[in-house]
Amino acid sequence: MIRLLSLKAGQTLEKEELIRSLFELNYTKDQYVTRPGEFAERGAFVDIYPAGFRSPIRVSFHIDKIESIRNFSAKSGELMDSFNELTVVPVAETIKRRATVAESRLAGQDVLTSFSELEAGDHVVHLEYGIGRFLGYKRLKIEGNWRRHIAIEYADREILYVDEVGAKLLERYIGVEGKRPRLTKLNTKEWSRAKERARLAVHSVARDLIKLEAKRSSLPGTAFSPDKEWQLQFEKEFPYPETPDQTSATKEVKEDMERPHPMDRLLCGDVGYGKTEVAMRAAFKAVMDNKQVAFLVPTTILAEQHYITLSERVKNFPVRVEALSRFKTKKEQEAIVSGIRAGQVDVVIGTHRLLSRDIAFKDLGLVIIDEEQRFGVRHKERLKMLRELVDVLTLTATPIPRTLYLSLLGAREISMINTPPLGRMPVETHLIDFDDHTIREAFERETKRKGQIYFVHNRVQSIEKVYSKLKGLLPGVRFGVAHGQLPAHELEKVMFDFIKGNIDCLVATNIIESGLDIPNVNTLFVNRADYFGLADLYQLRGRVGRFSRKAYAYFIVPEDYPLTQDAEKRLSAIQRFTDLGSGFRIAMEDLEIRGAGNILGEEQSGFIYQVGFDLYCRMLHTAIDEEKAVARN
Repeated sequence: MIRLLSLKAGQTLEKEELIRSLFELNYTKDQYVTRPGEFAERGAFVDIYPAGFRSPIRVSFHIDKIESIRNFSAKSGELMDSFNELTVVPVAETIKRRATVAESRLAGQDVLTSFSELEAGDHVVHLEYGIGRFLGYKRLKIEGNWRRHIAIEYADREILYVDEVGAKLLERYIGVEGKRPRLTKLNTKEWSRAKERARLAVHSVARDLIKLEAKRSSLPGTAFSPDKEWQLQFEKEFPYPETPDQTSATKEVKEDMERPHPMDRLLCGDVGYGKTEVAMRAAFKAVMDNKQVAFLVPTTILAEQHYITLSERVKNFPVRVEALSRFKTKKEQEAIVSGIRAGQVDVVIGTHRLLSRDIAFKDLGLVIIDEEQRFGVRHKERLKMLRELVDVLTLTATPIPRTLYLSLLGAREISMINTPPLGRMPVETHLIDFDDHTIREAFERETKRKGQIYFVHNRVQSIEKVYSKLKGLLPGVRFGVAHGQLPAHELEKVMFDFIKGNIDCLVATNIIESGLDIPNVNTLFVNRADYFGLADLYQLRGRVGRFSRKAYAYFIVPEDYPLTQDAEKRLSAIQRFTDLGSGFRIAMEDLEIRGAGNILGEEQSGFIYQVGFDLYCRMLHTAIDEEKAVARN
């Protein structure tokens, strides 16, 4: 007898019981649902893609009661119809888990996007016929046999039907932000000409990449010594259990440092996964060989926090650590700059101030860059020059497409930290209106357990107004305000008051976004979340949930406010990617939302627009192989 699962709105049912039932019905748990037979657990709701359904279903829970049942778009996350009752049928055969986008791409931006996630209206690229619009599927009778075909619309409303063999030459089109692609005219030379122009252009890029790689390989760098006794002692003093990925990333970084050529490695790990500890071990290794280390961070607050953390870690060793930021007086800054020049400062942590012309190191051996995308163009040019001279280690939670792309191409080494720290839980994520009741409830829950709250409002001009509104709404809560335009001594005071627990809620701009690590803060509000980029939202959410305590993130968007299509996609993605370790996939989603035009500069964006990002990448792979062969001969 076939077992069925009946669900009703208002039904008393524990979420864990529903999950057990889905496993019994042969459903496969995944990070998000893309096809029938899968389900995903996301905070207060469970997504199910029932067998035989055309769209997935979201079952929302309030404690142990089903609050609502609605179907939604697997691609955009947009909620659609409500159901009073739903019957889930078993899957005839357990569907094999699909490899994640990140895994398949790392295994080698060949097809860098997923064709299986296409919806009607999406643009596609057929390698033989060009750019068209995906219409859906149609069964056609060919030579007496009925077969499913993919319908693609081209210019002049011509429709091409592609069978399963031809489908292997199809991929999703990713182009340039804000530009809709022009559909290719069939039966003309238009597509072959576009491909030829792109092919010639990528050879130019390939030659530059190979020259850069060859130059870096030929330049003499510092071959650091193998680990000394103090290095092992320093690493033993790490106060937390080391994850397997931290161990392997540390090993890869050290091996690079011990080679006689400048290192250029990207360390990609989710927020709070222990990238900083790997960086500190690299810094200590450099200092043990009497080399200086520059640790570049995007904000003064983060510089101060890294300074406190590293100073504590090296207190038992003769290592001098300094922070160069606007929290220091002019006299203190002058003394630090003088110490750097004389070689008396071993590790200096600072913002772009470290890239100023008056900063001269006596013997710089390693540069660590935290979230490179937060630095300006001029600073990036300076960093580019440094890469040819010293070892560089870049840390990122959500690699921007260009960085990600160059790493995947092999033009840059990459280490991944995918293992979450012990006890870490996903952050329960909600999209809400500025609702007094929800805000008050969340504040009360957090303050009742002696926790703290971030309330992000990224407009300095109106932050005091939001502060006043919250004070009126929650008179018993102790508030503080922090933003980059505050005088240094005021900003420093409010931050330290918050860290010490003298403030319950910090109303702040996105200066808290990068790296700020306060384990007692486990509720986050982001006002006007639609104004933030996807990577920014992800970084902000990473400020909470850094402790073995349930954390909550509320992204506030005004009710009935018209959102742009890209804003809707970003908010949908941040709700879908709640699992631990989603940073890499956030970066890929960001690439698909923003387009790929900025990846290799303005001069290449036209070619990416003409042929699509995936085909451009294939061409570049081929061009790199060809140019390497030429260089060898």
